[in-house]
Amino acid sequence: MPNQRTIIKPPKSLEEEIVREKAKRILQNRYEFSEDQVNTLFSTQENEQCENVRAEAYALALSAKNANAGLSRLSCLRRELRNLGALPAIVEATKFPDITEEANKIQRDNQKKAEANCIDYLDHFTLESVKERLDSYDTSTLPDLQALADIMIMLCICPAELTTLRITDTGVTGYTKNRGQPDIPRKFRSMDKDRERARDLLTWIQNVIYSGRIDNPDNPGKPGVKWFNRFLKNYDLIPKYLRKMGAVYAVVMHRAQNLAHAMTIAGEALRHNPDNNTSPAQNYVIVNYRKKGQTPEQARPFHLYNDDN
Repeated sequence: MPNQRTIIKPPKSLEEEIVREKAKRILQNRYEFSEDQVNTLFSTQENEQCENVRAEAYALALSAKNANAGLSRLSCLRRELRNLGALPAIVEATKFPDITEEANKIQRDNQKKAEANCIDYLDHFTLESVKERLDSYDTSTLPDLQALADIMIMLCICPAELTTLRITDTGVTGYTKNRGQPDIPRKFRSMDKDRERARDLLTWIQNVIYSGRIDNPDNPGKPGVKWFNRFLKNYDLIPKYLRKMGAVYAVVMHRAQNLAHAMTIAGEALRHNPDNNTSPAQNYVIVNYRKKGQTPEQARPFHLYNDDN
């Protein structure tokens, strides 16, 4: 009879230690908890000292830039504590009504600001119109300002990325959020699902910028930039709107199944850090998505995290 390999299950204490160490790494690496904060939380859990956990959690929330970011940190902390199997009393000890109330106020204020600065667009820049032009561009000819705008929408490009962005087989590099850090490829996600076509169009517009035939919108002092801004103004748009519109168009083209899926697609299109635990409600902009031929009243508001680019 052939020998059968026996899988030895680690003792429960070892399993708990593995889970504990994994949770510690998540809290430190993903959520930027300090080593001292993490060690205190776990030592107090073992001693069931809820008061100490509460004090550490409150200090952690106060160290965030505002109450909304602090609330997000606390939510992440509770999730990791539950995953670890913490006692319910310890999890409950990390809830603070004053922080929740202040965070809700920030969110209401941000919502009012976003609603007062919605992104609307004419039929000329609907998804259908942009897609039709993108499919028709001949990269053997010279692009114009319209092509520049359409490609910025397609790839959710902010002006600072126009000459640095690269599309490779492993992902997208050269994005602005990566400045001064290792150039780790982010997932390619675009309203145009054809990676090769997107790369060709990006190279097409970059070559004409390098040649000086079109000025880079990231150089506000150049005369050509004024022409580009004036071109967009004819459609009640500004350069930073294009990036947001492109993220919404990517969500539509990739047929998001639900809100969570939509936010994931939008984040990938915008090349956001997937490990960023900032609440999307903390600072967002509203894009009023509508199809070609629909009236503004028929538009569907899409709440998009605003990274100010």
